[in-house]
Amino acid sequence: MPHAEVVLQASHLSKTFHTGRAGLTRARVSAVDDVSLTVHRGESLGVVGESGCGKTTLARMLVGLEKPDQGRIEVDGQDVRGLRGSARRALSRDIQMVFQDPYTSLNPRLTVLDLVSEPLSVHRTHRSPAAKKAKVAELLEMVNLSPDMMSRFPHQFSGGQRQRIGIARALALEPKLLVCDEPVSALDVSVQAQVVNLLRALQSRLGIAIIFIAHDLAVVRHISDRVAVMYLGNMVENAAAEDLFTTPSHPYTQALLSASPQVDRRRTRRLAQRIVLAGDPPSPANPPTGCRFHTRCRFATETCAVEQPPTIEVAPTHTAVCHHTEEAALHSATAGEQLAGI
Repeated sequence: MPHAEVVLQASHLSKTFHTGRAGLTRARVSAVDDVSLTVHRGESLGVVGESGCGKTTLARMLVGLEKPDQGRIEVDGQDVRGLRGSARRALSRDIQMVFQDPYTSLNPRLTVLDLVSEPLSVHRTHRSPAAKKAKVAELLEMVNLSPDMMSRFPHQFSGGQRQRIGIARALALEPKLLVCDEPVSALDVSVQAQVVNLLRALQSRLGIAIIFIAHDLAVVRHISDRVAVMYLGNMVENAAAEDLFTTPSHPYTQALLSASPQVDRRRTRRLAQRIVLAGDPPSPANPPTGCRFHTRCRFATETCAVEQPPTIEVAPTHTAVCHHTEEAALHSATAGEQLAGI
C-alpha cells in the first residue's frame, strides 16, 4: 500500500534493559536494536521471530508502555516524544493494544461493562452511564458477543470470548492502529481461526491497520499484507507476505520457513529441504559482532563476523539485511523450483 496514508512511522528504535544488581553482575540486554518500520492505513503487518528476539518490546514501545532509548515514533505525523499530558493521551487513542493472555489482561473484579467502558471514562468520550452502556453493547456485537453478557465477569467466559472482550476494549476509542501481541497463542487452534477471521473482518469494516505479532507462520501468512522478520533485536527482512513466503532472501527467514510444519503434498520434499541451524541463539546480553546471525548462518564469511550487513533492496517492496543476499536468494529460487516440480 505505497500510496495509503501512513498511520505509524518508527525510525531507528533501540531499547536496552539492565539485569541484576548494580556492579559486576549487572548486564545490559539489547532487546531492540535500530529497528524501523512503517504501517499504512488498512494494512496488516506481521512480525515474526524466535522467542526473545524483541517482538514484544517493540510492540510495547509502539503503544507507549516502554520508552525507547533511541529512535523516533510518529503517529499520524506527530512525534510522540514531544507530547505530554492531555496531548499525549489524545494521541494514544489512535493506537491501542490487544494483549497476549486473555486470562490475565482483564481485571477479574470488573464486569464486562466496566472493562470495555473504561477507555471511554478515561478519555471522557461518553459521559453518561446510558451512553457508555449503548457503546459497550455496540462493541460487543461488533466482536460477535451478546450485549446481554455485559453484566458478567471474566471468569464466566472462555478464552476465545475473553480475547474478544479484549478486542472490544481496544476498539472502544476507534483507533487507527491495533497492536496485537500474540493474541491467539493462548487459544485452541479452532478458536485461533475465529479470532484471526474476526480481526480480518473488523479491519475490512473499520479500515484500521494491524500489527500482528505471532509465532505461527500460517496465521501470520493468513492475516498479513506485509511481514517483518526479527532476529536477536534486529529486523532482518521486510517484504510483502506472498514474496516473503515464496522467495525469502535472508538465510534466517529461509531457516524459519523451512522449520514450519507443512501438512500437504509437498511435505516430504520440504522435510528433505529443511535447514537446521547450528547451535543456540546467542544471548542478547552478549550479541555477536558484525551480523548477529553469522554464528548460525550457512553462508557466513569473515566479513559477516566484523561488519554490520547493509540493507539490500531485493525488490521495490522487499528488503533484507545481509552480506550474502544474492547467494541466499539463489538458494531460495532453486528450492522453489524443486518444490514447483513436485
